[in-house]
Amino acid sequence: MASQDWIEKDFYAILGVAKDASEADIKKAYRKLARKYHPDTNQGDATAEQKFKDISEAHSVLADKEQREQYDAIRAMGGGARFSAGGPGGSPGGQAGFEDIFSNLFGGGGGARGRGGQPDFSDLFGGGGGFGGAGGFGQSAPPRKGQDRTANTSISFAGSIKGTTIGLREQNGEVIDVRIPAGIKDGQSVRVRGKGHPGAAGNGDLLVKVKVNEHPFFKREENNIRIHVPVTFDEAVLGAKIHVPTLDGETVAVKVPAGSNSGRTLRLKGRGVKTSKVTGDLLIILDVVIPQNLSDAAKKAVEDFAAATEGEDPREDLAAKAKL
Repeated sequence: MASQDWIEKDFYAILGVAKDASEADIKKAYRKLARKYHPDTNQGDATAEQKFKDISEAHSVLADKEQREQYDAIRAMGGGARFSAGGPGGSPGGQAGFEDIFSNLFGGGGGARGRGGQPDFSDLFGGGGGFGGAGGFGQSAPPRKGQDRTANTSISFAGSIKGTTIGLREQNGEVIDVRIPAGIKDGQSVRVRGKGHPGAAGNGDLLVKVKVNEHPFFKREENNIRIHVPVTFDEAVLGAKIHVPTLDGETVAVKVPAGSNSGRTLRLKGRGVKTSKVTGDLLIILDVVIPQNLSDAAKKAVEDFAAATEGEDPREDLAAKAKL
């Protein structure tokens, strides 16, 4: 809309609201007047048709926060002034010309004049921006990118650890390659730029939510990996060196401390999930395995062990702990 029109028209009066009216008041007034003067209910009435155009125009400006601020600023500076080619004493009819308004802002006279005697507005609008220009009043809304789209996919546990690339097929047959970064977590999304809906400022993006399938042995906890490793009774009692598998396919030697109980956790630093920012650890939970079928010699050895440790009661303070 031209700035001249903004000065000439009182949009608040057209909608019948005060200058400090809220957005809700403006919307309410517009709906009421629109129903009253709508062309469908006033066919052939030119006055009603013009009235409907005026209230629609007023609403489009006052309902937009930025345009309303610009409109109020122009009205405050213009005070009802008009563009005119006023002579040395001002515009015809004694009314100040629009040029004079901006002259006063810079101290009057010719202080703000550019080539050919015309006022230079570049300082006021940040340089090069006049009315309707890139930085001036009445500018149109900037073009927007298209909306984003969403999709879902599932990958293997190995793919989440090492990273992978999958192909998503569109209905038109196009295949979109989606690169899954190493270390992605279950439920995270990957952004594929430019594969969303089209828009005036370019396409939106495609957001792909990733489901990671579980692994039967490795269990992920944030960036750590937890595994359960069985140890024999004698390994737990006497201590031992065991070998355990890791994410990268290697096996590493781990020392089991003597006297380890079932459920004890050993930590291997840096053997967990590796991302671009952090590296987790490998958590090894010891599960003491009790043999089910003992030979006579093994049974005799256990009996000798029981006799040698007679008097030791691991449950002696259990009753005290259980008191309410």
